[in-house]
Amino acid sequence: MTEGLWDYEGAEGYAAGSDLTGYRVEATDGHIGKVDKHTADVGAGYIVVDTGPWIFGREVLLPAGTVTRVDDAEKTVWVNRTQDEVKNVLGRGAPAVVAGLRPPARPGGGERRQEPALRLL
Repeated sequence: MTEGLWDYEGAEGYAAGSDLTGYRVEATDGHIGKVDKHTADVGAGYIVVDTGPWIFGREVLLPAGTVTRVDDAEKTVWVNRTQDEVKNVLGRGAPAVVAGLRPPARPGGGERRQEPALRLL
Protein backbone atom coordinates (compact mmCIF):
# COMPACT_ATOMS: atom_id res chain seq x y z
CA MET A 1 0.00 0.00 0.00
CA THR A 2 2.76 2.48 0.78
CA GLU A 3 5.23 1.33 -1.86
CA GLY A 4 6.52 4.43 -3.64
CA LEU A 5 4.52 6.76 -1.38
CA TRP A 6 7.69 8.55 -0.26
CA ASP A 7 9.43 8.66 -3.67
CA TYR A 8 8.99 10.88 -6.75
CA GLU A 9 9.44 7.95 -9.15
CA GLY A 10 5.90 8.25 -10.58
CA ALA A 11 6.06 12.02 -11.07
CA GLU A 12 6.17 12.94 -14.74
CA GLY A 13 8.80 15.61 -15.42
CA TYR A 14 10.53 15.35 -12.05
CA ALA A 15 14.32 15.42 -12.28
CA ALA A 16 16.36 14.23 -9.31
CA GLY A 17 17.93 17.18 -7.54
CA SER A 18 15.30 19.66 -8.73
CA ASP A 19 14.54 22.51 -6.36
CA LEU A 20 10.74 22.72 -6.18
CA THR A 21 10.69 25.54 -3.61
CA GLY A 22 8.27 28.28 -4.69
CA TYR A 23 6.48 26.13 -7.28
CA ARG A 24 2.67 26.43 -7.48
CA VAL A 25 0.83 23.33 -6.24
CA GLU A 26 -2.31 22.19 -8.04
CA ALA A 27 -4.72 19.59 -6.66
CA THR A 28 -6.83 17.56 -9.08
CA ASP A 29 -9.48 20.32 -8.96
CA GLY A 30 -7.54 23.55 -8.47
CA HIS A 31 -4.80 25.55 -6.79
CA ILE A 32 -3.88 24.75 -3.16
CA GLY A 33 -0.70 26.76 -2.54
CA LYS A 34 3.02 26.77 -3.19
CA VAL A 35 5.93 24.55 -2.17
CA ASP A 36 7.49 25.96 0.98
CA LYS A 37 10.10 23.21 1.29
CA HIS A 38 10.73 19.71 0.06
CA THR A 39 13.06 16.78 0.31
CA ALA A 40 14.00 14.03 -2.08
CA ASP A 41 15.57 11.71 0.50
CA VAL A 42 15.36 8.16 -0.81
CA GLY A 43 12.26 6.53 0.61
CA ALA A 44 11.35 9.62 2.68
CA GLY A 45 10.59 12.39 0.14
CA TYR A 46 7.85 14.94 0.64
CA ILE A 47 6.73 18.49 -0.12
CA VAL A 48 5.42 21.03 2.39
CA VAL A 49 2.72 23.20 0.84
CA ASP A 50 2.02 26.69 2.17
CA THR A 51 -1.72 27.10 1.57
CA GLY A 52 -1.49 30.90 1.84
CA PRO A 53 -4.84 32.74 1.91
CA TRP A 54 -6.77 29.63 0.79
CA ILE A 55 -6.45 28.14 4.29
CA PHE A 56 -4.79 30.95 6.21
CA GLY A 57 -1.60 30.09 8.03
CA ARG A 58 -1.61 26.34 7.36
CA GLU A 59 0.98 24.08 5.83
CA VAL A 60 0.34 20.69 4.30
CA LEU A 61 2.90 17.89 4.21
CA LEU A 62 2.36 15.64 1.21
CA PRO A 63 4.38 12.49 0.50
CA ALA A 64 6.41 12.64 -2.70
CA GLY A 65 4.27 9.81 -4.11
CA THR A 66 1.28 12.17 -4.30
CA VAL A 67 3.14 14.29 -6.87
CA THR A 68 1.97 13.25 -10.34
CA ARG A 69 3.67 15.84 -12.51
CA VAL A 70 6.24 18.63 -12.35
CA ASP A 71 6.56 21.36 -14.98
CA ASP A 72 9.74 23.43 -14.62
CA ALA A 73 8.67 25.90 -17.33
CA GLU A 74 5.40 26.66 -15.49
CA LYS A 75 7.03 26.18 -12.06
CA THR A 76 4.05 24.01 -11.08
CA VAL A 77 3.61 20.70 -9.23
CA TRP A 78 0.43 18.64 -9.57
CA VAL A 79 -0.71 16.25 -6.82
CA ASN A 80 -3.31 13.49 -6.75
CA ARG A 81 -5.39 15.02 -3.96
CA THR A 82 -8.51 17.19 -4.19
CA GLN A 83 -8.96 20.56 -2.52
CA ASP A 84 -11.66 19.05 -0.29
CA GLU A 85 -9.37 16.24 0.85
CA VAL A 86 -6.79 18.79 1.92
CA LYS A 87 -9.33 21.15 3.48
CA ASN A 88 -11.23 18.39 5.34
CA VAL A 89 -8.10 17.05 7.00
CA LEU A 90 -7.36 20.60 8.15
CA GLY A 91 -10.82 20.83 9.63
CA ARG A 92 -10.09 17.91 11.95
CA GLY A 93 -7.82 20.09 14.09
CA ALA A 94 -4.54 18.60 12.91
CA PRO A 95 -1.52 20.68 13.96
CA ALA A 96 -0.38 20.45 10.36
CA VAL A 97 -2.16 18.90 7.41
CA VAL A 98 -0.63 15.68 6.29
CA ALA A 99 -1.64 13.25 3.60
CA GLY A 100 -0.07 9.85 3.96
CA LEU A 101 1.83 7.92 6.57
CA ARG A 102 4.79 8.78 8.80
CA PRO A 103 7.98 8.74 6.70
CA PRO A 104 10.10 5.66 7.21
CA ALA A 105 13.32 5.78 9.22
CA ARG A 106 16.27 7.13 7.28
CA PRO A 107 18.35 4.57 5.37
CA GLY A 108 21.27 3.31 7.43
CA GLY A 109 19.41 3.73 10.70
CA GLY A 110 19.85 7.50 10.93
CA GLU A 111 17.53 9.52 13.09
CA ARG A 112 14.21 10.42 11.50
CA ARG A 113 13.36 14.11 11.15
CA GLN A 114 10.84 15.35 13.67
CA GLU A 115 7.82 16.15 11.47
CA PRO A 116 4.23 16.58 12.53
CA ALA A 117 2.20 13.40 12.96
CA LEU A 118 0.85 12.29 9.60
CA ARG A 119 -2.71 11.36 8.70
CA LEU A 120 -3.89 9.17 5.85
CA LEU A 121 -6.24 10.86 3.41
